[in-house]
Amino acid sequence: MGLLVFVRNLLLALCLFLVLGFLYYSAWKLHLLQWEDPKYDRLGFLLKLDSKLPAELATKYANFSEGACKPGYASALMTAIFPRFSKPAPMFLDDSFRKWARIREFVPPFGIKGQDNLIKAILSVTKEYRLTPALDSLSCRRCIIVGNGGVLANKSLGSRIDDYDIVVRLNSAPVKGFEKDVGSKTTLRITYPEGAMQRPEQYERDSLFVLAGFKWQDFKWLKYIVYKERVLGAYRDACQLVQARSPLSPQPAITSHPRGGVLQSSGRSSSNTQASYARRMMTDGLRIHPFPSKAKCRQCQVGSKRERRQKSGPEIQWGQEKLPRVAPCQTALRSEQDSTRGDAGHSVLPLQSASDGFWKSVATRVPKEPPEIRILNPYFIQEAAFTLIGLPFNNGLMGRGNIPTLGSVAVTMALHGCDEVAVAGFGYDMSTPNAPLHYYETVRMAAIKESWTHNIQREKEFLRKLVKARVITDLTSGI
Repeated sequence: MGLLVFVRNLLLALCLFLVLGFLYYSAWKLHLLQWEDPKYDRLGFLLKLDSKLPAELATKYANFSEGACKPGYASALMTAIFPRFSKPAPMFLDDSFRKWARIREFVPPFGIKGQDNLIKAILSVTKEYRLTPALDSLSCRRCIIVGNGGVLANKSLGSRIDDYDIVVRLNSAPVKGFEKDVGSKTTLRITYPEGAMQRPEQYERDSLFVLAGFKWQDFKWLKYIVYKERVLGAYRDACQLVQARSPLSPQPAITSHPRGGVLQSSGRSSSNTQASYARRMMTDGLRIHPFPSKAKCRQCQVGSKRERRQKSGPEIQWGQEKLPRVAPCQTALRSEQDSTRGDAGHSVLPLQSASDGFWKSVATRVPKEPPEIRILNPYFIQEAAFTLIGLPFNNGLMGRGNIPTLGSVAVTMALHGCDEVAVAGFGYDMSTPNAPLHYYETVRMAAIKESWTHNIQREKEFLRKLVKARVITDLTSGI
């Protein structure tokens, strides 16, 4: 009996010792965590960024001469400052796109859900999913993304830009007449329908046309382009900006949604409607399409009460946010010629209604053969938004402030597909409102005061990390 009591007491003492030891160890670890400086930020980027190469990379690239292309340089540096980075994503969608789990479950712009048939139809005609054979054969690729920023003006960087193997340009930023500052070479022109050049003669002869699909209508538009189909209708999207009426308010102020249709902003009239429209257009770095005259627009009429209930109302669902809605025009302009020409004589793809999702006129023709057309992998939009910049996830849907700019998307693409990455024409200095917004026009920086879709500050923080760690080179020092 005495032995059993002894063993019991011994076990109790041992248990007590283990519990006290565990509590002491836990308190010690918590104390260390409290005083230890965190190594990474909330996204997973190294907090203490250094312009010096990590020792192992310095050794690896020590024997490369100045100016020589360093294989794997950008991705190696990116992994050093952001261990979560992985590189296997291809630049463009190919015929195996349905197998890519990372984009299959997301709707545009973050994936391809619901677009299978459209994408399959497009790829069955383009039949090319890579860069050109000459570029694919390079053992090391140096890429530069040329932004549209006014910081490019008068820098005389044209010849330096043209020295890169791959020159990426965005939207409708012109080359002709600006060669001294922006170069003459274009390898890829990445855009979406509203940003595409509307004059066929503006397209560079030897470049690839790359669609960045931000909504399902973009893929539908590309199918029309690839199949060279003609769509007839009325030039009504801009007409609605001039004279749209809602049954709920006599004279609403009209604004344009950066990724959607035309929206009624309030029940009060606005004397600054066009200025508001202009500011929103500028947030995507695009030219402003001229307003049509009232003479070219007919009053929008809703035919029946049923149609009125279906096509107008106090609000629509945009992602998870409810926004005002305006009734679409129901009548076409008088002639087929008017239906396919804008005020400036540009060829436009007429919209069937505001719900078509385009906020400005889009081109009916892109002077490229199907093998010269690509679809950008939407994984880069997803990765840029949620992984690298840290924008709101919003259940994987487009919402306020969670769409990366095309510039950041292009940088993300280049980190996957290029060995060295540079940028030029990036950066918006909001402290200089009178500085030119773009290198090709006189619109001032003040036009980009607000953006429904983008978070300019967070993007700037992301790009500054890359520049500071020498992952990318900023030729114009605008970031």
